[in-house]
Amino acid sequence: MMKRRAKRISEWIIERLIQVSGVLGIILVLLIFFFLLRNSLPMFQERSLSDLLLGEKWSPTHGDGHFGMLPLLLGSLYVTVGALIIAIPLALAVAIFVAEIAPRWMREFLKPAIELIAAIPSVVFGFLGLLVIGPWIAEHVEAIRVGQFAALGSVMLAFMALPTIVSICEDALHNVPRDIFNSSLALGATRWQTITRALLPAARSGIIAGCLLGLGRAIGETMTVLMVTGNAQVMPQGLEGFLKPIRTMTATIAAEMGETAVGSTHFHALFTIGLFLFIITFAVNTIADVIVRRSEKDIA
Repeated sequence: MMKRRAKRISEWIIERLIQVSGVLGIILVLLIFFFLLRNSLPMFQERSLSDLLLGEKWSPTHGDGHFGMLPLLLGSLYVTVGALIIAIPLALAVAIFVAEIAPRWMREFLKPAIELIAAIPSVVFGFLGLLVIGPWIAEHVEAIRVGQFAALGSVMLAFMALPTIVSICEDALHNVPRDIFNSSLALGATRWQTITRALLPAARSGIIAGCLLGLGRAIGETMTVLMVTGNAQVMPQGLEGFLKPIRTMTATIAAEMGETAVGSTHFHALFTIGLFLFIITFAVNTIADVIVRRSEKDIA
């Protein structure tokens, strides 16, 4: 009787701790949002939202300061989209191989090895791109004059987002009921036809969610893009923009915050960039969470 009562008390304590942790997590996110908003409000009083988002020049030290964030937004867009174009097909192929093709012993080795990539510090990817990959590409590709450019940031971010996308896509494929797989084979479909026409459509929601979370991982990266994209405050244009230096939103905050006077217009402008980044990543993660929940509901 005493053991049963002690077990109930311990379970009640654990449940309350989990609830408190969840509530604290929500409170922490709200505090971060209000902190960014409070330090961004002075900027909205000095500049209109359209001037900030559509301004084509970022030069805080020139005259009264130019705080157009469009070059930074486009720089982040170029690097992130390029990373997804590289990462999604590669990650999906790896997820299919791990989930459906690789033997069990290989699967048990490959999945932890891929997830281990996420443990590599971003500065290591930055050094690799800055000192090895970038100079090698600039030496062998005539169209690229310097070893720091947008496409290099995309390549680095693609490998950094790979573990997230692979893990979620593999779980989505693994959670598809095996009856779908077996029924497709029983109807005469080949193994590859079953994977492409039965499993992938059934796991579509989970795959989309994995891609969105990979997007959130890529768009929030700082050190790697700071080191390999050149940090040029220019407007990227067309496909040639991938071959030229650019600057992202995260790199701008990292490069300039330490040299900015507290309370200045430049200071509040950097917090405004942080606020926009927070809103973008929060929206992406929320959409991904909704898709994951819908996928689990459909499978159930």
